[in-house]
Amino acid sequence: MTQDWSPETYSRFRGFRLQPALDLLARVYSLPKGPVVDLGCGNGAVGPALSARFADRKVIGVDSSPAMLAQAAATEAYHRCDLADIAEWQPSKPPALIFSNAALQWLPDHSALFPRLAAMLAPGGTLAVQMPRQWGAPSHRFLHDFACEMFPEIFDFTTWQPPVADPMAMMRVIAPLGEVSLWETKYFQHLAPNADCHPVRAFTESTAMRPFEQALSAAEFAALRARYDAALEAAYPREADGSVLFPFRRQFFTVIV
Repeated sequence: MTQDWSPETYSRFRGFRLQPALDLLARVYSLPKGPVVDLGCGNGAVGPALSARFADRKVIGVDSSPAMLAQAAATEAYHRCDLADIAEWQPSKPPALIFSNAALQWLPDHSALFPRLAAMLAPGGTLAVQMPRQWGAPSHRFLHDFACEMFPEIFDFTTWQPPVADPMAMMRVIAPLGEVSLWETKYFQHLAPNADCHPVRAFTESTAMRPFEQALSAAEFAALRARYDAALEAAYPREADGSVLFPFRRQFFTVIV
């Protein structure tokens, strides 16, 4: 993905996106000496919680989006914010904690990525990761199905695999790395009414919809968006006040090396 992220669009659902990070942070216990790294920190939503929890440590934000990183720096929660491709990032010294909330699903080859990150940690350090695992739900499946039907010359998902493995497969990847805890949570999100589009589309447009928007012309994307909106009305019917109940599954794990 080459276009920069929109911090404003992403922040519309700040509370829903922050809660999983706080739930993950609650499962991080004692740490050795060393800095705390917020890998894929985005706009710094979790920075204040990390700096409050680890007030005696340097908290470093790392992200590839200049726009997001500027907002993260503005929180003043980080000792510094580093602009870097998180797929190739290397720490200057072994971190006590690598914390990543809803970022690593964008990177391929987790079977190589997670061992590499774990190896960067100080002895006794923790790798703590949260990633959405929503791709089988209508909110995400519709985008793939409709894009293939409408633009087969652009999209072919015949060999596509979900970016986050199911828990059994993920456990096989991370179990050799240290002391492991893995769990999944389905959040039942109550999305507010939206006069411009279906509330679920408003939620996904800053994340799941981005790769489709970048691959299509404005007119093509508008057609996909209109069909997606209509399908969401059936999959996620509105309540009497126009709000929507939106189940959203997320996978978590911690590894103490």
